[in-house]
Amino acid sequence: MPYENLLYEKKEGIAYITFNRPKVLNALNRKTIEELQQVLLDARYDAAVRVLILTGSGEKAFVAGADINELAQQTPVNGKEFSIFGQGVFHLLETIGKPSICAINGFALGGGCELALSCSIRLASKTAKLGQPEVKLGIIPGYGGSQRLARLCGKGVAHELCLTGEMITADEAQRIGLVNHIYESAELLPAAEAMAKKIIEKAPLAVKYCMEAIERGVEMPQAEGLFLEATLFGLCCATEDMREGTKAFLEKRAAAFKGK
Repeated sequence: MPYENLLYEKKEGIAYITFNRPKVLNALNRKTIEELQQVLLDARYDAAVRVLILTGSGEKAFVAGADINELAQQTPVNGKEFSIFGQGVFHLLETIGKPSICAINGFALGGGCELALSCSIRLASKTAKLGQPEVKLGIIPGYGGSQRLARLCGKGVAHELCLTGEMITADEAQRIGLVNHIYESAELLPAAEAMAKKIIEKAPLAVKYCMEAIERGVEMPQAEGLFLEATLFGLCCATEDMREGTKAFLEKRAAAFKGK
């Protein structure tokens, strides 16, 4: 189905989600978040989709934040619901069971930075700028920025970015662990596709369980996380893919995984 604010394409195991409001730097409004929820649910239940790539249309922005016109109309009641709904959609992205690669091709501010934080892996162009500038508007991050940023980069980094509201460069984002790799603008999407293809070559269930071990384990005491890892390791040992993978290794050939 066509979407008003997103471009959605599936090709060779990759679902491409492109935020497509370039006139407002791909700012997030309620309609965009609703459409994102729809495409995520489609990707979740499509066995042919193995990896998601998220990026923005145009040359200036991935997602430059929330739609300020819509944001300015929020009441305390609506604001809380607005935040919880967005958090739920970003949580769906984070826990969908399929890796997501964020190709940050420009500004990733406010909700855009929070969206990137919800992805499994973040790649950025050399011209990208990231930040949580909500305090400049008299509000705080509402889509999980205060929580994911602290968990990914540490409390000190989260305090600095959220309290000053300042933007940082791609180089600084890589230094603090906010992005994994930096590329020239023309190389960004091909790099994301190359990484996606590397993941697609691997056993689907192993990828899914590995993500679950990381996402859920990081919220647990280490002993419980290790128990979760052992349990998921045991599940992998019961799969056809495990038998195929070990057999292929011993036979010195490429494995033919089936996700079973």
